[in-house]
Amino acid sequence: MRKPMIAGNWKMHKTRDEALQFIYSVNVKVPNKEYVDSVVCAQAPVLRDLVKRQGEHLRIGAQNMHQETEGAYTGELSAALLEDLNVDYVIIGHSERREYFNETDETVNQKVHQAFRYELTPILCVGESLEIREKGDTNLFVTKQIKEALKGLKDEQVKELVVAYEPIWAIGTGKTATPEEANEAIKNIREVITTLYDAGVSDNVRILYGGSVKPANIDDLLAQSDIDGALVGGASLNAKDFLTLVDAALNKLQK
Repeated sequence: MRKPMIAGNWKMHKTRDEALQFIYSVNVKVPNKEYVDSVVCAQAPVLRDLVKRQGEHLRIGAQNMHQETEGAYTGELSAALLEDLNVDYVIIGHSERREYFNETDETVNQKVHQAFRYELTPILCVGESLEIREKGDTNLFVTKQIKEALKGLKDEQVKELVVAYEPIWAIGTGKTATPEEANEAIKNIREVITTLYDAGVSDNVRILYGGSVKPANIDDLLAQSDIDGALVGGASLNAKDFLTLVDAALNKLQK
């Protein structure tokens, strides 16, 4: 069985003091990292503070990075800096980055390659709008995103990749794809990877669901055959809720 993962995406939330309070509340309570990957993706200015206090089993991720190694890109983060801070993960291609900051499938692919160059594990986000889902084109749209994002990657890199399926219409809206809908889309992602890489590669790729995930629905989502965890927004801001989510992932592994 693939090791489950719960990754919190704090987005533009928490001051330094609030972030540290959260970390002190959870870093000794999360499950053993041999069984569950518990990850917090925070704003850039607090990453160093969080890495220093992450404890043995919690890991820290960034929410974005630039595809170039260095240069005149005011306000951007380099992969080299994230590596130097000992960050382990980086979210790439989140729908908010695509919508508000004009990220494209091409730049997402470039960022994925850059992350691997600096030994960062990408959490690659894909997902469709409500309009695309209502047209019945979810699989077609997400297939294109996956194929474009993975261009040029080697088998060993894809095995380490984490994919997050996040239907845009379910992010921060309170709406959630049914567990069956989420699992169907995630199965399609795994099948696409199967067509692109050698046998066994897709079996190693962890695919998370994201979109209004909370303690009330995490068990039903994790009970599905192909959902390996969750990329969580609002519910990851509360220490108690975050611990409930990672405990649910541990329970999935033990069943």
